[in-house]
Amino acid sequence: MKNIPYFHVDVFASQPFTGNSLAVFHEPTGLDAAQMLTVTQEMQHFETIFLEPTNKPDVKDARVFDLFEELDFAGHPLLGAAAVLHHTNSFDEEQLWTFNLPQKTVTVRSRRRGDGYQCMLDQGTPEFLGQLGGSDIEEVCRALNLETADIVEDLPLEVVSTGLRYLIVPVRGALAKTRIVSSDFGELLKSFGAQFAYILDVDLLEGRHWNNDGIQEDVATGSAAGTVGAYLARHGRKPLNQEFTLKQGGYLGRPSEIRVRPIGTAGIVDRIQVGGDVALVASCILLSEPKGGER
Repeated sequence: MKNIPYFHVDVFASQPFTGNSLAVFHEPTGLDAAQMLTVTQEMQHFETIFLEPTNKPDVKDARVFDLFEELDFAGHPLLGAAAVLHHTNSFDEEQLWTFNLPQKTVTVRSRRRGDGYQCMLDQGTPEFLGQLGGSDIEEVCRALNLETADIVEDLPLEVVSTGLRYLIVPVRGALAKTRIVSSDFGELLKSFGAQFAYILDVDLLEGRHWNNDGIQEDVATGSAAGTVGAYLARHGRKPLNQEFTLKQGGYLGRPSEIRVRPIGTAGIVDRIQVGGDVALVASCILLSEPKGGER
């Protein structure tokens, strides 16, 4: 097997060894989906991204895997991929990249910043897919070790998507005790039309997110940050066309800052941009060909 190069980067971090770590396979690998999943499980980053060339140098086909499956969309992997492409292919101060994902095409603008990069992803138009009420709110609270009194009274639990469907759970002063205590949390979310949950402290502008098994917490979730921006703008908590910073990762000792900009007019959120700093950590080589299938 030919040696396959990849980069280890930290996203939403101005310095290495903080933020959300990521493996970026920026050259063709020849791996199938099962092998990509095996590599992702071996790396133990929350997600890994694999790029393939097209007939245009600034356009790439992209596949993203978490520890369980391939994802239709992701945030921090695309930002990290843009930084790696800029580092390996462009001498310009600023570059626009296009990524073809399984279900949508997005753009990321990268800019040199000292030894690293600043990147901004346009996630497109958000979808608002429904709000929870009554006993459903109580059930979600029980699953997340919360009390109904922890929920912000004048904000709904709402499913929002910019590519992945997140149930936004607005809380006040309850992030420290939040955790997934339900053994079938993924099935509960599915019953509401959601794939994942994002717990947001509305006052602190800080959030937490786990895989649905509750075992691994995500350091900083770019796809969810887009839904948070759309949610806060829709409900009048953040103005349109102004950037704000969402914090995540502090409970894991890897504090991260996510830049979020809801864009629109007349109270309508037309699209969402999400970005942050990317630090390059290591240039690596994959030496062994993985076997296909989950471990």
